[in-house]
Amino acid sequence: MDYFFSILQEFFIQYGYLAVFIALLICSIGVPIPEDVTLVTGGVIAGLGYANVHIMFIVGMAGVLIGDGIMFMAGKHYGDKVIKFRLIARVFTPARYKKMQEKFERYGNWVLFFARFMPGLRTAMFLSAGMSQKVTFARFLMMDGLAALISVPVWVYLGDIGARNIHWLKIMVHRFQVGTFVILGLVACFVIGMWLYKRKKAKQEEISEQ
Repeated sequence: MDYFFSILQEFFIQYGYLAVFIALLICSIGVPIPEDVTLVTGGVIAGLGYANVHIMFIVGMAGVLIGDGIMFMAGKHYGDKVIKFRLIARVFTPARYKKMQEKFERYGNWVLFFARFMPGLRTAMFLSAGMSQKVTFARFLMMDGLAALISVPVWVYLGDIGARNIHWLKIMVHRFQVGTFVILGLVACFVIGMWLYKRKKAKQEEISEQ
């Protein structure tokens, strides 16, 4: 966090909201800049008086959703061409695409909701969703937007609150990151359990009908 935070802080202080917006767009296309650190840093410069935290939240939502939407639409209309770019190809391998399609088949559009909380898979999932031709843009925006309404304000307002106590902020960011993965793990176990239960029940009904 320290390396990205120091660079982003100076950049954001100098160029303001536009810098935050551009950084979030870059995050969305797979460039290895942590989105959570970007949003936290935006909150920090607001807490230090260089920006308004509420406007920063709006900018954060716009950057996240527009960036994600670009990747979805790129996959939908130019999927085969997009995945040939070297930067995208590193993230979106054939094996990963196959896994993404399997997840869509099993868990439906909720994959899009959980993708927002998976930095290493987010870009691949959104591209895959577009390429699948099974998800409308409206449905994608709804699921991604619901997730963003959880993640974006948490990071922006956390940065605002901890702007003058960076040591405390780093501890809280780490706790939120760990907590997010724990919650996602529990939810994933529940979803998988429900899917297995419904599958088992369906098979039992088929057997009884025979």
